[in-house]
Amino acid sequence: MKRIRRVRDRIVLHPIMTFIVLIIGTIVLSGILSLFDVSSTYNKVTASGNYESILVSVESLFNISGLKYIFSNTVSNFAAFTPLSMLLITLIGVGIMDKSGFLDSFFYILTKRVSKRVVTFSLALICIFSSIIGDLSFIALIPLAALLFKYGKRNPKAGIICAFASITCGIGINVFINSVDSSLLSYTTISAGMLSVGYTINTYYSILIMFIMAISLALIITSVTEKIIVPKVGHYNFEDQEEDYLTKREKKGLIISGFSGLIYILIFVYSIIPGLPLSGKLLDHSQTLYIDKLFGYNSFFNQGFVFVIIFLFIILGLSYGIVTKSIKNHRDMCNHFSHSLDGVGRVIVLIFMASMLIFVFKKTNIGLVIVSSLANLINTSGFTGIPLIILTLLVSAISTLLVPGSLNKWVVLSGVVVPVFMNAGMSPEFAGIIFRAGECLTYGLTPLMAYFIIYIAFMELYSQDEHDTVIGNIKYILPYAGYTALLWILILISIYIIGLPLGIHSFPTL
Repeated sequence: MKRIRRVRDRIVLHPIMTFIVLIIGTIVLSGILSLFDVSSTYNKVTASGNYESILVSVESLFNISGLKYIFSNTVSNFAAFTPLSMLLITLIGVGIMDKSGFLDSFFYILTKRVSKRVVTFSLALICIFSSIIGDLSFIALIPLAALLFKYGKRNPKAGIICAFASITCGIGINVFINSVDSSLLSYTTISAGMLSVGYTINTYYSILIMFIMAISLALIITSVTEKIIVPKVGHYNFEDQEEDYLTKREKKGLIISGFSGLIYILIFVYSIIPGLPLSGKLLDHSQTLYIDKLFGYNSFFNQGFVFVIIFLFIILGLSYGIVTKSIKNHRDMCNHFSHSLDGVGRVIVLIFMASMLIFVFKKTNIGLVIVSSLANLINTSGFTGIPLIILTLLVSAISTLLVPGSLNKWVVLSGVVVPVFMNAGMSPEFAGIIFRAGECLTYGLTPLMAYFIIYIAFMELYSQDEHDTVIGNIKYILPYAGYTALLWILILISIYIIGLPLGIHSFPTL
């Protein structure tokens, strides 16, 4: 038995070593591809409505200048890696909620008289809808999902997998348009204007199909989690056995903390509503559209929303702790702040390796060259109707594995995909929806996605198996991706054939 374990230790790569192998492989591959002058050209649509031909070539890092560049910029790249700072700040808020006992009592109320499937469905639906807050959903919801399952006497890894799968498979399902959708929509409109001058797209162009997808996907994720993932992750050994009831003080703490949190939320919501007395203070009034005032690059929502959520966590944890006496003085409060940061050394090393992989791969331009080549494939395919829908879905899915950023891909693809769809009698709105659908299939499967490492890190934190691997954690997401693909294909083709509306004044065909 010991011999088998030793052999397995040699074969199975630790997550940190996996990233090291990927980094070295990327550097070597860039040298080989650059040696053969691998490149591609795509047509970028400019803001003025003209095409600009862009040549993208693979840049080699497998030489002295490339290695010097890596050594010179790795530290600054890691320091600027957004997931790291967001994770550490979020853990402060989550830590005080957890250590004060708020989450234990809150999740006890949620799970005590509710079936496990309802809890899972609710988590999946919240994670899907969370796309409105952007990347913060990975940082806030994954640790909370782990604690939700843990306090519900279930394996927290199942909660992490469910939350990550819901966020990634629902990344393109936005019932309420967010900042990313707003940016994508501008490129779609400009590309459509190349063939139809003055073409406009309203902000509710996809609300119907997105609502259908959100509910359907939440049901599928619930089923996959309960029938496949929960049995696969197995039993979790709990160190502490919490009391199976709430005391009067704990109930009072929940009421007071809930009331405090509600007041805070109402103040924030009032501050993003325009036109009321002293309201709208958190909007970017330099923008014209409300969606841009709320989610624009320079808006408070975009720049400071992380701390808004963290401060909510702190209010809930502090008020509960003060009422229940789990926080007796400022020393208790300070200790609670650092509770979730205990044992995050491996996590920081993982994040460092992930940031280096993303930094190196992006510098080589390998992803952009492949995406550009795929765009040309759509342009020369001559496909129309259902074959064009399937091809575009596959191109978007493959592109996402290499270039996870939505805007980076759509800058390359929109100048080709939108005109091809319009020439085939299909609407630009439909093209944009299919592009986002493709992202849903593979967004959670690529280590090049910045927040993929958050998933791996929390799986590491809650792992009671020394052989937790990157490949193994990707395999957990594969069933979700497969069923998401089948669901999208079914709905897209059905809507196209029947001619159902995509949203308000929006149809799959012109």
